[in-house]
Amino acid sequence: MATGLIALLDDVAAIAKLAAASLDDIAAQTAKAGAKAAGVVIDDAAVTPRYVVGLSPARELPIIAKIALGSLKNKLLYLLPAGIFLGYFAPWAITPLLMVGGLYLCYEGAEKLCEAVMPHDAHEHDAGVSGTSDPVALENQKVSGAIRTDFILSAEIMALTLANVVASNIYTQAAVLASVGILITLAVYGVVALIVKADDAGLALAGSSAGLVRAFGRGLVVSVPVFLSILAMIGTAAMLWVGGSILVHGMAELGYHGPEHVIERIAGGVSSVSAYLPEVLHWTTTSALQAALAILVGGVTIFLVHASSPLIRRLLPQSQ
Repeated sequence: MATGLIALLDDVAAIAKLAAASLDDIAAQTAKAGAKAAGVVIDDAAVTPRYVVGLSPARELPIIAKIALGSLKNKLLYLLPAGIFLGYFAPWAITPLLMVGGLYLCYEGAEKLCEAVMPHDAHEHDAGVSGTSDPVALENQKVSGAIRTDFILSAEIMALTLANVVASNIYTQAAVLASVGILITLAVYGVVALIVKADDAGLALAGSSAGLVRAFGRGLVVSVPVFLSILAMIGTAAMLWVGGSILVHGMAELGYHGPEHVIERIAGGVSSVSAYLPEVLHWTTTSALQAALAILVGGVTIFLVHASSPLIRRLLPQSQ
C-alpha cells in the first residue's frame, strides 16, 4: 500500500515537472516570437492613436476598447485557427505566406518613407474614413477601419509567431499563438490608451497651482506629439528591418542563399574592423542591410501597385 502510494506520488511529481517544463517552453517561445514581431507591434501602436483624432475626448477610451476587442477577435477567432490549420496540415506554406507578409511590411515601410520625403495623399489605412457629420457613424467607421488595419498587422504577428513554433506540437503552437495574441493586444492598446490620454492629463496638470506640477503638465502636452512622431519613425525603421529579414531568411529557406551570404560577408567584414562590441556592429550592419533591401523591394512594389491600379480599376466592374 505504501509502495503504491509512493509510486503514485512519483508519477504526480513527474507529471508536474513535465507540465512545468511545458509552461517554461511556452513562455520562452512566446517571448521569442513576441520579440520577432516587434516591428509590427511598434507600427500598430503608432498608427492606432490616429483613429481617435477629431473625436470627443470622452469617447477615446471606449473607442480604443472596441478596437482592442476587435483585435482580440481577429487573433483568437480567425487567425489562431487558421495558423493551427497551416501548422498541422500545410507547414510548407508558412514560409511563402510569411514572405508575402514581409513584402507587405516592405511596401508599408517604403510608403511611409515616401510620404515623409514627398508628402502626398493620406495612405489608405491611415485615411480610409469618409467624411460624415454624424458622430456615431464617424466613430463606427473609424473603429471598423482600425480593426481592418489591425487584421493585416495581426496576421503578420501571428505568422511570425507560427514560424517560430512550427516544429512544436499542436498544443504548444496553440498556447503560444494565444499567449502572443493576448499579450501583444493588451500591451499595444494599453500603451495606446496611455498615449491618447496623456495630453488630457497634461492639460489637467497644467492648471495646477503648484509650479512644478504645472510645468510638468505643459511639458507633457508639448511632448506627446513629439513622442508620436518618434514612435512612428521607430515603427517605420522596425517594419523595414523585419520585412527585409523575413525576405532574406525566407529566400534562404527556399534554397536561394545569395542575399543572406552577401549580407553575412559584409556584416562580418564590418564587425572585424573594430575590437569593440563586434557583435553589436555585426547586428547593426545586418539590420541596416536588410532594411536597405526592404526599401528597394518596397519601392519596386509601390511602383508596380501604382502602375497596375488603372488596369485593375478598368477590369473590375464599376459600382452603380
